[in-house]
Amino acid sequence: MNRNLQSLVLTGAVLASALVGLSGCAPLIVGGAVVTGVVATDRRTAGAQVEDEAIELKVASAVRKDLGDRIHLNVTSFNRKVLLTGEARTQADKDRAEKLAQSQENVQSIVNDLAVAPPSSLTQRSKDVVITSQAKAAFIDAKDLQVNAIKVVTERGAVYLMGRVTAREAKRASDIVRGIGGVTKVVRVFDEISEDELKRLSQPPLSK
Repeated sequence: MNRNLQSLVLTGAVLASALVGLSGCAPLIVGGAVVTGVVATDRRTAGAQVEDEAIELKVASAVRKDLGDRIHLNVTSFNRKVLLTGEARTQADKDRAEKLAQSQENVQSIVNDLAVAPPSSLTQRSKDVVITSQAKAAFIDAKDLQVNAIKVVTERGAVYLMGRVTAREAKRASDIVRGIGGVTKVVRVFDEISEDELKRLSQPPLSK
Protein backbone atom coordinates (compact mmCIF):
# COMPACT_ATOMS: atom_id res chain seq x y z
CA MET A 1 0.00 0.00 0.00
CA ASN A 2 1.35 3.45 -0.78
CA ARG A 3 2.28 5.61 2.19
CA ASN A 4 -0.33 8.30 1.55
CA LEU A 5 -3.18 5.79 1.64
CA GLN A 6 -1.78 4.05 4.68
CA SER A 7 -1.43 7.38 6.46
CA LEU A 8 -5.04 8.26 5.59
CA VAL A 9 -6.36 4.98 6.96
CA LEU A 10 -4.36 5.18 10.16
CA THR A 11 -5.38 8.80 10.67
CA GLY A 12 -8.99 7.67 10.36
CA ALA A 13 -8.34 5.05 13.02
CA VAL A 14 -6.94 7.64 15.41
CA LEU A 15 -9.88 9.98 14.85
CA ALA A 16 -12.38 7.18 15.30
CA SER A 17 -10.61 6.10 18.47
CA ALA A 18 -10.85 9.64 19.80
CA LEU A 19 -14.56 9.71 19.08
CA VAL A 20 -15.00 6.42 20.91
CA GLY A 21 -13.23 7.97 23.87
CA LEU A 22 -15.42 11.06 23.86
CA SER A 23 -18.58 8.99 23.72
CA GLY A 24 -17.40 6.25 26.04
CA CYS A 25 -20.42 6.64 28.30
CA ALA A 26 -22.90 6.10 25.46
CA PRO A 27 -24.31 2.56 25.59
CA LEU A 28 -25.49 2.42 21.99
CA ILE A 29 -23.73 2.80 18.67
CA VAL A 30 -25.57 2.86 15.35
CA GLY A 31 -24.00 1.40 12.25
CA GLY A 32 -21.53 -0.94 13.91
CA ALA A 33 -18.92 -0.85 16.65
CA VAL A 34 -16.22 0.35 14.29
CA VAL A 35 -16.82 0.99 10.61
CA THR A 36 -14.40 2.86 8.37
CA GLY A 37 -13.76 2.89 4.66
CA VAL A 38 -13.29 4.75 1.44
CA VAL A 39 -16.45 5.92 -0.32
CA ALA A 40 -17.05 3.60 -3.24
CA THR A 41 -19.79 1.65 -4.98
CA ASP A 42 -22.23 -0.10 -2.67
CA ARG A 43 -23.87 -3.21 -4.11
CA ARG A 44 -27.15 -2.46 -2.41
CA THR A 45 -29.70 -0.30 -4.14
CA ALA A 46 -29.97 3.30 -2.99
CA GLY A 47 -33.35 2.45 -1.46
CA ALA A 48 -31.87 -0.46 0.48
CA GLN A 49 -29.10 1.74 1.85
CA VAL A 50 -31.60 4.31 3.12
CA GLU A 51 -33.77 1.57 4.57
CA ASP A 52 -30.83 0.01 6.40
CA GLU A 53 -29.94 3.37 7.94
CA ALA A 54 -33.53 3.78 9.12
CA ILE A 55 -33.54 0.27 10.59
CA GLU A 56 -30.35 0.98 12.55
CA LEU A 57 -31.83 4.14 14.02
CA LYS A 58 -35.16 2.52 14.90
CA VAL A 59 -33.57 -0.52 16.55
CA ALA A 60 -31.14 1.60 18.55
CA SER A 61 -33.92 3.92 19.68
CA ALA A 62 -36.21 1.07 20.73
CA VAL A 63 -33.48 -0.68 22.71
CA ARG A 64 -32.30 2.56 24.34
CA LYS A 65 -35.84 3.35 25.46
CA ASP A 66 -36.45 -0.13 26.86
CA LEU A 67 -33.08 -1.21 28.28
CA GLY A 68 -31.15 2.00 28.82
CA ASP A 69 -27.63 1.50 30.16
CA ARG A 70 -28.21 -2.19 30.87
CA ILE A 71 -26.81 -2.87 27.42
CA HIS A 72 -23.95 -1.66 25.22
CA LEU A 73 -25.39 -2.35 21.80
CA ASN A 74 -24.01 -1.88 18.31
CA VAL A 75 -26.59 -2.10 15.51
CA THR A 76 -25.60 -2.80 11.92
CA SER A 77 -28.12 -3.46 9.16
CA PHE A 78 -27.33 -4.72 5.67
CA ASN A 79 -30.11 -5.62 3.24
CA ARG A 80 -32.55 -5.78 6.17
CA LYS A 81 -30.35 -8.29 8.00
CA VAL A 82 -29.58 -6.86 11.44
CA LEU A 83 -26.40 -7.66 13.34
CA LEU A 84 -26.43 -7.03 17.11
CA THR A 85 -23.03 -6.88 18.82
CA GLY A 86 -21.82 -5.57 22.13
CA GLU A 87 -22.59 -6.63 25.68
CA ALA A 88 -25.75 -7.22 27.73
CA ARG A 89 -25.85 -7.57 31.50
CA THR A 90 -28.07 -10.65 31.44
CA GLN A 91 -29.35 -13.28 29.01
CA ALA A 92 -32.82 -11.77 29.47
CA ASP A 93 -31.52 -8.38 28.30
CA LYS A 94 -29.86 -10.03 25.31
CA ASP A 95 -33.08 -11.80 24.37
CA ARG A 96 -35.10 -8.61 24.91
CA ALA A 97 -32.83 -6.66 22.56
CA GLU A 98 -33.33 -9.27 19.85
CA LYS A 99 -37.10 -9.20 20.29
CA LEU A 100 -37.15 -5.40 20.05
CA ALA A 101 -35.00 -5.48 16.93
CA GLN A 102 -37.16 -8.12 15.27
CA SER A 103 -40.29 -6.07 15.92
CA GLN A 104 -39.08 -3.10 13.88
CA GLU A 105 -40.50 -2.49 10.42
CA ASN A 106 -38.64 -4.00 7.42
CA VAL A 107 -36.29 -6.18 9.51
CA GLN A 108 -35.98 -9.55 7.79
CA SER A 109 -33.59 -11.41 10.09
CA ILE A 110 -31.46 -10.97 13.19
CA VAL A 111 -27.94 -12.15 13.97
CA ASN A 112 -27.67 -11.73 17.74
CA ASP A 113 -24.05 -11.97 18.83
CA LEU A 114 -24.37 -9.94 22.02
CA ALA A 115 -22.15 -11.21 24.81
CA VAL A 116 -23.55 -11.58 28.31
CA ALA A 117 -20.74 -9.64 29.94
CA PRO A 118 -19.78 -6.21 31.31
CA PRO A 119 -19.33 -3.44 28.70
CA SER A 120 -16.03 -3.61 26.84
CA SER A 121 -13.26 -1.27 27.98
CA LEU A 122 -12.07 1.86 26.17
CA THR A 123 -8.78 0.08 25.54
CA GLN A 124 -10.55 -2.81 23.83
CA ARG A 125 -12.69 -0.49 21.73
CA SER A 126 -9.59 1.40 20.61
CA LYS A 127 -8.00 -1.90 19.57
CA ASP A 128 -11.16 -2.72 17.63
CA VAL A 129 -10.85 0.60 15.78
CA VAL A 130 -7.34 -0.32 14.68
CA ILE A 131 -8.35 -3.83 13.59
CA THR A 132 -11.17 -2.50 11.42
CA SER A 133 -8.88 0.09 9.84
CA GLN A 134 -6.28 -2.59 9.13
CA ALA A 135 -8.92 -4.83 7.54
CA LYS A 136 -10.15 -2.06 5.24
CA ALA A 137 -6.59 -1.12 4.32
CA ALA A 138 -5.80 -4.76 3.54
CA PHE A 139 -8.87 -5.03 1.30
CA ILE A 140 -7.70 -1.99 -0.67
CA ASP A 141 -4.22 -3.45 -0.95
CA ALA A 142 -5.60 -6.79 -2.16
CA LYS A 143 -6.82 -5.22 -5.44
CA ASP A 144 -9.29 -8.08 -6.07
CA LEU A 145 -11.82 -6.88 -3.49
CA GLN A 146 -14.10 -3.84 -3.65
CA VAL A 147 -13.52 -2.22 -0.30
CA ASN A 148 -16.94 -0.66 0.10
CA ALA A 149 -18.74 -3.84 -0.89
CA ILE A 150 -17.77 -5.29 2.49
CA LYS A 151 -18.88 -3.78 5.79
CA VAL A 152 -16.51 -4.48 8.68
CA VAL A 153 -17.61 -4.45 12.32
CA THR A 154 -15.19 -5.30 15.12
CA GLU A 155 -16.19 -6.12 18.68
CA ARG A 156 -13.78 -7.45 21.33
CA GLY A 157 -11.42 -8.67 18.62
CA ALA A 158 -14.14 -10.53 16.71
CA VAL A 159 -14.54 -9.25 13.14
CA TYR A 160 -17.95 -9.41 11.46
CA LEU A 161 -18.08 -9.17 7.68
CA MET A 162 -21.28 -8.12 5.91
CA GLY A 163 -22.05 -7.47 2.26
CA ARG A 164 -23.20 -8.92 -1.05
CA VAL A 165 -20.22 -10.98 -2.21
CA THR A 166 -19.33 -14.08 -4.17
CA ALA A 167 -18.04 -17.23 -2.49
CA ARG A 168 -14.59 -16.33 -3.80
CA GLU A 169 -14.73 -12.85 -2.29
CA ALA A 170 -16.04 -14.19 1.02
CA LYS A 171 -13.14 -16.60 1.37
CA ARG A 172 -10.59 -14.02 0.28
CA ALA A 173 -11.84 -11.41 2.73
CA SER A 174 -12.00 -13.92 5.59
CA ASP A 175 -8.47 -15.17 4.93
CA ILE A 176 -7.15 -11.60 4.92
CA VAL A 177 -8.81 -10.71 8.21
CA ARG A 178 -7.61 -13.88 9.92
CA GLY A 179 -4.05 -12.72 9.28
CA ILE A 180 -4.49 -9.47 11.22
CA GLY A 181 -3.01 -9.32 14.70
CA GLY A 182 -5.50 -9.22 17.54
CA VAL A 183 -8.36 -10.86 15.62
CA THR A 184 -9.97 -13.56 17.76
CA LYS A 185 -12.47 -14.83 15.20
CA VAL A 186 -14.09 -13.97 11.86
CA VAL A 187 -17.86 -14.14 11.53
CA ARG A 188 -19.39 -14.07 8.03
CA VAL A 189 -22.76 -12.38 7.77
CA PHE A 190 -22.66 -12.23 3.98
CA ASP A 191 -25.37 -12.42 1.33
CA GLU A 192 -23.81 -14.63 -1.33
CA ILE A 193 -24.16 -13.76 -5.02
CA SER A 194 -22.95 -15.52 -8.15
CA GLU A 195 -20.03 -14.44 -10.29
CA ASP A 196 -22.54 -13.58 -13.03
CA GLU A 197 -24.44 -11.33 -10.64
CA LEU A 198 -21.17 -9.66 -9.66
CA LYS A 199 -20.40 -8.93 -13.31
CA ARG A 200 -23.84 -7.40 -13.75
CA LEU A 201 -23.44 -5.23 -10.65
CA SER A 202 -19.99 -4.13 -11.80
CA GLN A 203 -21.16 -2.88 -15.16
CA PRO A 204 -21.39 0.93 -15.44
CA PRO A 205 -24.92 2.28 -15.91
CA LEU A 206 -26.01 2.90 -19.48
CA SER A 207 -25.79 6.54 -20.46
CA LYS A 208 -28.95 8.18 -21.73
